[in-house]
Amino acid sequence: MKKLLLVVDYQKDFVDGSLGFSGAEQLEGPICEKIEACRAQGAEVAFTFDTHKENYLETQEGRLLPVPHCILGTPGWELYGRVADYCTPGTPCFHKPAFGSMALAYYVKTQGYEEVELCGLVSNICVLSNAVLVKAALPECRVVVDARCTACADPAMQQKALDVMEGLQIQVIGRA
Repeated sequence: MKKLLLVVDYQKDFVDGSLGFSGAEQLEGPICEKIEACRAQGAEVAFTFDTHKENYLETQEGRLLPVPHCILGTPGWELYGRVADYCTPGTPCFHKPAFGSMALAYYVKTQGYEEVELCGLVSNICVLSNAVLVKAALPECRVVVDARCTACADPAMQQKALDVMEGLQIQVIGRA
């Protein structure tokens, strides 16, 4: 079975930077373990990067969420902790100026994946958006989100996001 593990926006600004929240740092170990297990099984791994420019506050997102974050070239844009060690040259990376990545959707559509699993941050925005895009690009693909490897600042919103994904036939595993 051809599988992709997609690590969504596990970047410093979402963990301990301008949009960081308590508990996000605890995902580092489980995400690293998941990457190692997937690679050991021959699965592919890819990363998304929330990527903004210096004019972020002038964008629609910046006007609605006026907290500069993940500005290209800043420390906050970089992957957090040991997760960064797994993003080596040749690893597919998608730099996205918005919540979801159309480039990712086109990529997965052309690769013949039978399963795409997502982890990373934040569950109710970018993980949800990219899971929906993957499901739209590959309607017969098994799309999975591991609740143990995603989070957001609001636990109630986390549960709602997982509920929405399940309603869209995205399999949520690891729910407490």
